[in-house]
Amino acid sequence: MGPLASQPPPPKDRTSQEDDETTLLLGYGEEIRGVGAVQASDPATPSLQSILANNASLERDLVHRLDLFLMTFGYLDQTNISSAYVSGMQEDLHLDGNELNYFTTYFSISYCLMLIPSQVILTYVRPSYWLPGLEIGWGLVTGLIAFTQNARQIYALRILLGLLESSAYPGMMTLFMVWYTPSELAKRIGFYHSCQAIGSMVSGALQVAILESLEGKLGLRGWRWLFVINAAMTLLIGVAGLFMLPDYPSRPNPRAIWLTPEHTEMGVGRLARHKRTESKKITWESTRRTFLMPIAYLIPALYIVTVFAPYGYNYFNLFLKSLKNPDGTPRWTVEQVNTIPIAGGAINVIFVWIWAFLSDYFERRWTLIVAQAIIGLVPCTIMSVWTAHPDDTPLSAAYASYFMTYMSLGTTPLVMSWLSDLLPHDPEARTLIVGYSIASMYAILSWSQVLIWPASQAPYYAYAWQLSVVFWALSITISCGMRIYEKSISR
Repeated sequence: MGPLASQPPPPKDRTSQEDDETTLLLGYGEEIRGVGAVQASDPATPSLQSILANNASLERDLVHRLDLFLMTFGYLDQTNISSAYVSGMQEDLHLDGNELNYFTTYFSISYCLMLIPSQVILTYVRPSYWLPGLEIGWGLVTGLIAFTQNARQIYALRILLGLLESSAYPGMMTLFMVWYTPSELAKRIGFYHSCQAIGSMVSGALQVAILESLEGKLGLRGWRWLFVINAAMTLLIGVAGLFMLPDYPSRPNPRAIWLTPEHTEMGVGRLARHKRTESKKITWESTRRTFLMPIAYLIPALYIVTVFAPYGYNYFNLFLKSLKNPDGTPRWTVEQVNTIPIAGGAINVIFVWIWAFLSDYFERRWTLIVAQAIIGLVPCTIMSVWTAHPDDTPLSAAYASYFMTYMSLGTTPLVMSWLSDLLPHDPEARTLIVGYSIASMYAILSWSQVLIWPASQAPYYAYAWQLSVVFWALSITISCGMRIYEKSISR
């Protein structure tokens, strides 16, 4: 071997080292070259450290603005039909069977049918047009429910609501995955997810306030006013969304004046820094590629079982309404039936944030999903015993179980964040998997909940809580299997 071949390569000079460091650390979409050399000839030139500090400040400002404008678009309530049902709708419309279940069934059918087409449309139409447009239509239909006179009219409007709402949650997940980094994502999805719980809390509080102050005003019952107010809130947020949603880093919303060119450039750089790719148009080829991935089946399976496992919390108000005093009178008033679940919603919000924060902090998804499953097994087991032997099981155990169930509702943000971690370079696959995961869940929900949780059996369901135990066990099994798969592809 010659003498030159045995010598180590010459070290880089200081300027070259600073250039590489700048390019590596900034990930800013624009490389800043030759900082050291320029500063040597012009002392007034900002130092590398000051440039990095300025861009760190710009990045923090971008995240804060995203949190303010993007997260605020999370609508507070999905028209809590259960609150209206227990607050006079059942009696006024003469609903005496499983109509409440069928309200969910018709909504779920149309939701799952439109969800995947809506996700595909989202890759061709700006989110700032598509999502607010659906929101405005959703608000109009919500207002019409206030004037219905029978169950058939509500069925028709619930079908329209399902079509209009189909892209709300998955569409926002798509935007989150292109704007937030892995260490930010679970917390933001968790916050957005908790908006549903906050919506239920607000809905319950509104129902109580409406029953006390608006009952009978302008000839409308209190439960009808709930839909009127929800409609007004939805329309307001829908119009605001035209200016609030940022679209994509490389194709920003021109009406979003809160998003400067520097912010969008930073957004592009953040994608590059974390080796992620922005959303693209979905094609037949990307669809075929997606369905050849094992993760395309594992994520939907995990999502579905973790949604169905704690599903009994949705019927807490039916449980409260069914309870009677020894003389046969209701144990709880209508106001109390709407107020008590608010505490459960607060527990939900707190624990969704806790799980999401821990997930981002430790950069772990699967262990925290398993932890929630273990917690969720406890109330489901207790309720399985209580429904079979109510006279031999303390009623306090049932109350505690319902409240404990709210502690295990933080799985969805972790599942969606895990998907983003596993497919950082394939936004088309992410968009499709998010879409058909939720669509599959609603497709199953459309027929299963009337069989598993029939309102006519409340609160003594034949086998609902036992199935919840099975679903939690499956979630643990699938999570462990996905972890093994994750380790195999990372080698």
